Amino acid sequence: MSTTRHATTGVGRAPPTVVSPAPRSAWRELVAADPQAMPTQSPEWLDALCTNGGYVDASRLYRTADGGSALLPLARRAHRPPHAAGRESMPNGWGFGGLLSDREVTPGLVATVLDDLRGEPALRIHVRPNPQHAEAWARAARGRTGVSTRPACAHVLDLSGGFDVVWRERFRSQTRTQVRRAEQLGVEVETDTTGRLLPELYRLLEMSTDRWAEHQHEPSRLAHLRLHRRDPLHKFATIADLMGEGCRVSVAWYQGKPAAAILVLRGRNAHYTRGAMDPELAGPSQANRLLHKVAIEDACRAGCASYHMGESGDSDGLSQFKSRFGAVATPYAEYWVERLPLTRADAALRGAVKRVIGFRGA
Repeated sequence: MSTTRHATTGVGRAPPTVVSPAPRSAWRELVAADPQAMPTQSPEWLDALCTNGGYVDASRLYRTADGGSALLPLARRAHRPPHAAGRESMPNGWGFGGLLSDREVTPGLVATVLDDLRGEPALRIHVRPNPQHAEAWARAARGRTGVSTRPACAHVLDLSGGFDVVWRERFRSQTRTQVRRAEQLGVEVETDTTGRLLPELYRLLEMSTDRWAEHQHEPSRLAHLRLHRRDPLHKFATIADLMGEGCRVSVAWYQGKPAAAILVLRGRNAHYTRGAMDPELAGPSQANRLLHKVAIEDACRAGCASYHMGESGDSDGLSQFKSRFGAVATPYAEYWVERLPLTRADAALRGAVKRVIGFRGA
């Protein structure tokens, strides 16, 4: 059941009307209207989160005084009182949230939303916005009390002009050579939207977890526990069921074996969200390059405006890999609206644990 109220705003701004949870009809209209909409901002994605992650829909629809509409996908922890239940847009492991709008996402619009969130009873509200809205969020948050930030970086590939332009002008020449090499070696890419290939992806994710744990000086058992908590196989099965054609699992087969696999979400824009490989097969075959070439070509064919390649963190290797497809580093920040400085305390604790176990970044 939705509730409607008028939000408070700063001086000089008329308060918007806020409806929460957001009506699905209005939500889908905004997904269709916003050219930068991400698949992880869809109502189906939030349904997958609520099915898997112990959350309930707390999305907020804003009707502004000038006739515009905006929506913040938001989930609230279930089975907790409102003041103690954290809210997420989106939780760790669930991609980007932030604002959908039928108009440009401006600092003024973001400021209105931040002021509204500051008036909510929750101890902490977390927002991971679309990286392409980074400047609007940064300007709106500057100087606002109760708002904490953490820098991040993602890579985004512009698909304007279609695949021929992307291939010729944005892929590096070395990447084009590697893609051709994979094709010459007989690497075959299979894509499915029913969830049938998820076990192959998950087996490669578990294999990669061992490799990442060794590199980062992390106990393998701890790394696997984190994988199974953050990304259990049933999570991906639920996403595939609810997202339908928008959830695309691709596997690159080399010598009859799965060499690499990726999960790409597709809507108005495409989002590469998970990937893993068997280095003994993917290295010599260049399977990863061919996988992304096929996914990018598919996104162009579907009319997507961009191909998001996700978080890169501080990994030079990841950044270089993504940039070779023409993806551009896009710095942004995550935001926490909180009554107590919980984010700084959490970061300090995590840093202490990493120092104790000798954790190394990628």
